Amino acid sequence: MADHVRWGILGAANFAKNHMGPAIHAARGGALAAIATSTPAKVAPFAAFAPGLRVHESYDALLADPEIDAIYIPLPNSLHAEWTRKAAEAGKHVLCEKPIAMKAEEIDDLIAVRQSTGKLVAEAWMVAHHPQFAKARELLQAGEIGDLVRVDSTHSFYNDDLGNIRNQADVGGGALRDVGVYAFGSIRLITGQEPGEILAAEIDWQNGVDASAHVMARFPGFIYTGRVSTRAAPWQEIVLHGTKAVMRLPVPFNVQVFGQAELHLHGPGLETRVWRWPAENHYVLQVEAFNATVKGEADYPLPLEFCRGTQEFVDRIFAAAPQE
Repeated sequence: MADHVRWGILGAANFAKNHMGPAIHAARGGALAAIATSTPAKVAPFAAFAPGLRVHESYDALLADPEIDAIYIPLPNSLHAEWTRKAAEAGKHVLCEKPIAMKAEEIDDLIAVRQSTGKLVAEAWMVAHHPQFAKARELLQAGEIGDLVRVDSTHSFYNDDLGNIRNQADVGGGALRDVGVYAFGSIRLITGQEPGEILAAEIDWQNGVDASAHVMARFPGFIYTGRVSTRAAPWQEIVLHGTKAVMRLPVPFNVQVFGQAELHLHGPGLETRVWRWPAENHYVLQVEAFNATVKGEADYPLPLEFCRGTQEFVDRIFAAAPQE
């Protein structure tokens, strides 16, 4: 491997063009070196920020490129596990968009592939790398809000375009797989607790996909309510309600798109405290953490085992809710 991680992107998805491609090229310790696409017209925006970008006409050709160390996968959800396995078995480290698999058992297979190949295989869940979550854990563990009583999270946006992959069942569309990992996984990340009994679950099915989902679950130390939707006005928030104070993250997921990352802490007789992160780019932070692990400088902070826990929670919500 070169003195930096040489990245290739599997496909020219808009998300890769607008967010992850620039982040890969901007992150310390690595650079975007190649892309695989059968549509040459899609290459220009990538080459604009990554001059000298090599172009492969097939995914397999990119995986066979000996000058590529790591692969980023932004393909449709239903293809994630398959191409993650192929990339790792081709000798590449892999960062795959969420959800890295459609079911928790598929992540077991990817953990086995990671172990057998010795390659870093990770889910691209950028929020875990943003400092607002580290701060939230720190304050919670320090007892700043007292004992947890209730936790609530929501993530929604409006997309009724039936031609969009987020609304297509055959490629793994739907709200739970698209943004459930944010609303539900973030609670596991902050509290360090795992969901117990699912007290209630409701899914609004539209055109074969879950357009909205609501869940109430019992965690060991609190009651959780969560909702995700692709048919509601854009909104996102996490609230942790304790016996002493309330902690609120008003922009927990789409930082710098939905708004500025902030953490608010307030309660009876307490002066409201606010922490702000106006410039942190969690996509860049994610890639830098990945690069550091590939280069042997640090352990990766978000192993597949954690991602499996969130996927299992999503699987349980599907199973508990009335079916279409």
